[in-house]
Amino acid sequence: MRCRIVRLKFRSKILLFIHLKGEIQMIAKAIFVGLLAAVCSAVLYFALSAPKAVTPNPLGALVADTINGRSVYLAAGCGGCHSAPQSSQVDNLILSGGQHFETPFGRFYAPNISMSVKNGIGRWPFADFERAVRQGVSPDGAHYFPVFPYTAYQHMRDQDIVDLWGYWQSFPVADIKNQAHDLPLFLGFRRNIGLWKRVFMMQDWAISGDLNPDEQRGRYLAEALGHCSECHTPRNAFGGLKRAQWLAGTKNPVGKGHIPNITPASLDWSVEEISEYLSSGFTPEFDTVGGHMVLVVENLAQLNPQDRNAIAQYLKAVPAVGVPQ
Repeated sequence: MRCRIVRLKFRSKILLFIHLKGEIQMIAKAIFVGLLAAVCSAVLYFALSAPKAVTPNPLGALVADTINGRSVYLAAGCGGCHSAPQSSQVDNLILSGGQHFETPFGRFYAPNISMSVKNGIGRWPFADFERAVRQGVSPDGAHYFPVFPYTAYQHMRDQDIVDLWGYWQSFPVADIKNQAHDLPLFLGFRRNIGLWKRVFMMQDWAISGDLNPDEQRGRYLAEALGHCSECHTPRNAFGGLKRAQWLAGTKNPVGKGHIPNITPASLDWSVEEISEYLSSGFTPEFDTVGGHMVLVVENLAQLNPQDRNAIAQYLKAVPAVGVPQ
């Protein structure tokens, strides 16, 4: 009897051991699968969010035309954001940075992009400049936040960016330190911007179709260099532009007022009236330009009349989109 009891206890222990062994194996498999999934996810994340590799001499055969470089600079409005706060048009080339921009994601400060070796971009070779402007990637491989409109500048023509860099060499030095952005902690990891770019950095034109040469020129000036959409197009919760509402106006991110709809649904001015506004700042109703558009008009007024007319023609060709105010 005692032997039978011993055998039963021994069998129970064996069965218990087998059961526990099975559970341990299942747990081990689950842990392994979880770790494998985590590793694969991490590899995929870093692969998808990685910036493009820098090209040592991307456009080395092109020679800079600084006269055109000045026109590109004015159309792109670099000084409007990167000059010091309260700067006048006279100081438009002193790119010391410091202006701040309120957004739903925090407060961004424009950096010093003067030719200062210490605080600006004076050490940059052209390859770093081209990569920053058209890809939104810093010399050390970090993604820039899309408050810098590289989503528009990616369309900049090769010769224009070479000309712009050539003109940039004449800019004065401003040894003013950069100010850190004031952002929530979760936005501090810039690698996430790489994923944002894959979703929202569209490589095609927003307005396509059968455009005449003047309208195509206007599209280049407005969509690429002038980046009009950055202010005049509504954004989604992730900060991406709502292309279905291109240039349809949106709330002022500062919190006061409304940035106007400049599609034909709201802007009923003629080509000549738009062109005049971009030259003088006067509306057909004899009102005057205000806010940040003052700097935009001051820049566009220095372009040739044909370019302002091209922008006007493009705006008339944009689909009419009405968005509730």
